[in-house]
Amino acid sequence: MTNNSTSSARLAPPVGGFQEIDGRHLFVHRSGSGGPAVVFLPGASAVGLDYFGVQQQVSQFTTAVVYDRGGTGYSDPLPLPRTAAAVATELRELLRAQNIPAPFVLAPHSLGGLYAHRFAQLYPQDVAGLVWMDGLHRDWDDFMPPAMGLAAAEQMGPDPQQLEQLRPALREMHAELLADYPEHVRRPLIDAKESDEWIRFGIAERSGLTELATELRAGPNLPDVPVVALSVLGTDPAQPARTQQQMHDGRRRMDAALVGAVSHGEQRILSDTLHHRLCFDRPDAVVQAIRDVVDRAARP
Repeated sequence: MTNNSTSSARLAPPVGGFQEIDGRHLFVHRSGSGGPAVVFLPGASAVGLDYFGVQQQVSQFTTAVVYDRGGTGYSDPLPLPRTAAAVATELRELLRAQNIPAPFVLAPHSLGGLYAHRFAQLYPQDVAGLVWMDGLHRDWDDFMPPAMGLAAAEQMGPDPQQLEQLRPALREMHAELLADYPEHVRRPLIDAKESDEWIRFGIAERSGLTELATELRAGPNLPDVPVVALSVLGTDPAQPARTQQQMHDGRRRMDAALVGAVSHGEQRILSDTLHHRLCFDRPDAVVQAIRDVVDRAARP
């Protein structure tokens, strides 16, 4: 599935603005000052402003940046899925255009993990540290049961009819997750998340997971920088207990391998939230992990 609709009526973001890169407009919102700057990389179906709550807290002690990849959120449309190299290059150009000095602490969530790893492969000197927020991993299939592999995940997107039925539940979920956001951000964000265009880009980005993993496996491991991995192992009543246990075991081992490959790596298990709820239920854990990586990265 590709997302190559061109919308002349681009939605206006409630905060932040646009940076022109290669003739396209990318949404970006920066807050705070100092360095190393922290850059949030959204998951699939997520947008930069989903991390607004944690961004505001991080901006109390350093520069914090949220943005939307090309083809997603408030940014200009682009055919999806894209290569991880295209996403990584675009992000580097954006940060340069915004005059945000490298190196950065990358804070990827979910799918953002694959893009962050590619950024680190291409520009290792630009990465000061990583906060892995239940991130997707290039070796996912080595740790997860086959039924929950990347190829299976690509097929899991709802069809248009299912989407229509899911709409009320999605709205309810977004309203609850964003309940603490200021109203001028919350209301337009909930409305935008319900738009066909935004729902489509989430499905489209998920359709290239196996290719992204293959692309990443051809490149090096993460650079030897401080890494904190937040592994989310909460109980989801909607999932069969056995599948959930297998996935939790896989996640625990996968993130342990990730942090074990660097000199200053740490895994923190969170059993009281779910993957998509991490930044809303446990902003304290996310902000603490970021603060710790920023502190470690700043040490000589």
